[in-house]
Amino acid sequence: MAEQAKPIVTQPVLDEILRDFDEKFSPFIDLQSRSTIVLDAAKELRELKELEIEFLGKKSSLAIQLKTIGSLDPKSRRGFAMEIQRLQRYVTGEIAREIDVRQAIISRLSTERDSLDVTIPGRRSRPGHLHPITLMRQRIEDIFVSLGYIVEDDREIETDFYNFDALNIPEGHPARDPQDTFYTTEGFALRSQTSTVQIHAMQRRGAPVRMIAPGRVFRRDTPDPTHNPMFFQVEGLCVDRGITMAHLKGTLAEFVHRLFGPETKTRFRPSYFPFTEPSAEVDYSCFNCGASGCRICKQSGWIELGGSGMVHPNVLRAANIDESEFTGFAFGLGIDRTCARIYQLDDIRLLFENDVRFLEQFS
Repeated sequence: MAEQAKPIVTQPVLDEILRDFDEKFSPFIDLQSRSTIVLDAAKELRELKELEIEFLGKKSSLAIQLKTIGSLDPKSRRGFAMEIQRLQRYVTGEIAREIDVRQAIISRLSTERDSLDVTIPGRRSRPGHLHPITLMRQRIEDIFVSLGYIVEDDREIETDFYNFDALNIPEGHPARDPQDTFYTTEGFALRSQTSTVQIHAMQRRGAPVRMIAPGRVFRRDTPDPTHNPMFFQVEGLCVDRGITMAHLKGTLAEFVHRLFGPETKTRFRPSYFPFTEPSAEVDYSCFNCGASGCRICKQSGWIELGGSGMVHPNVLRAANIDESEFTGFAFGLGIDRTCARIYQLDDIRLLFENDVRFLEQFS
């Protein structure tokens, strides 16, 4: 739409309306020369329509002047009406021209955004891969399944009974302290170990049972290179007639042989856990240096695997297992810590930050 000539008005009141319009309309001129044309087009389209209502709407100054024509002297009435009409046509044309400019810009940008150039080479989708913790979990599961164990999973929010009482952790034990455990407002607690799954499995399956329970657990640890408030753990349980500590040692020795190599050795150190008696910490000879000492094993030649021991009779009773007939062993280890050692990571937090640059190394 071509730019219109500005009308000549002789009436002071109409001249004031024209000056007011020109002042408010001037910022909308020369949109094409601006660097922000894309950002301004849609915004100014709305503002132009508001300006149109202000000067041409039913309550505008021009509409008010039209209503006064009937009260004017008959000789001046015709000339005043013609000046109002010229001013209306001018305002209408100017606003319509700038609205058309912006609508054309918006339409062109929309077409460019939605258009598809079929001649452009396609983009291949980037195939994903499993997370290193998932890879380690699958390796551990495969080993124990081949040894005759089943894989169990269960809820992550538990009652006091499954989180503490059934695991021989009595009232007043430090593990129940809010400083060590996450509690919900309803009094439930996030599980601090997957031992809770063992209780559910024994109650449901009875004895004998051979199972592992991999999964996510929660403890109120301050994040640092070796701790995280959420981490992954796998716990194992074997309950049957005549199970002894020798079965536990043989099982874990076979596990580390398959995970780290047949030359890997194990050792057991006396320890204490409420749910096992006797209890032991399990170490394995460093897979990197062959127990001669290196950075990974902190020059000791040994790396801690996790805790283990014979299932406490109180735990068997809580799961409705006859402790006079059945015995069992249990063990647990951190999946993410084992993963960090195998991949020689010095900070387990790297496994939870979802940095693609880091994760791409495990494809």
